[in-house]
Amino acid sequence: MDAAKIKWFRHQLSTWGTQNLRDFPWRQTCDSYAIIVAEYLLQKTDAATVVPIYKAFLLRYSTLENLAKANINELSELLVPLGLYFRAERLQKCARIILEQYGGKIPDSEQQLLELPGIGKYTARAICSQAFNQPLAVLDTNVARILERFFGLQGERVKSRCKILWSAAEIIAPEKEVGKWNLTLLDFGAMVCRAKNPLCNDCPLSAKCDYMQTQPNDSKKILLSGGLK
Repeated sequence: MDAAKIKWFRHQLSTWGTQNLRDFPWRQTCDSYAIIVAEYLLQKTDAATVVPIYKAFLLRYSTLENLAKANINELSELLVPLGLYFRAERLQKCARIILEQYGGKIPDSEQQLLELPGIGKYTARAICSQAFNQPLAVLDTNVARILERFFGLQGERVKSRCKILWSAAEIIAPEKEVGKWNLTLLDFGAMVCRAKNPLCNDCPLSAKCDYMQTQPNDSKKILLSGGLK
């Protein structure tokens, strides 16, 4: 990957992020419990759908102890709108393990978090970067799409397990404020570099984007006009 292109990419996206990051309640706290709850609820679920459930959850289960002692049926009922029927059980089991094995303190290492039920590499790194300010890059479908399009990469079918894309995500991450950088990538992929109808005409990366450069002229016109479906 070209160092000059990476530097330009960071600058363009960081500038975009200063004015365009979305405002969600879990982004207004550094509390590790609130953040780990948010990351569980956000798994395979749209952020806007999570907001009211997240607020209700923290009102009802404000501590690990509350969550560990919760009635599983009531907990499951609260989380029904988010799907993933096993989410409630995993979340409660996670709380109990943290209380029993870590004295009620959320683990601050990626490896320890990976040992908890329902936590994979993305979730562990998201918690580390948001709750503990650790310089760990993340990769989800939004981030993968940006990397593939802009740098001309071809990841594997299951993006979350693709070593090429994980390596790229780590290479392009800045040395400082990686938590904010991760949020910028997530929001840019959700708002601009979308899977369908990407906003190429308003994209600050379009001048050096491989995806744009490899399109036939007619296709470029359609993309820049916002007409791609």
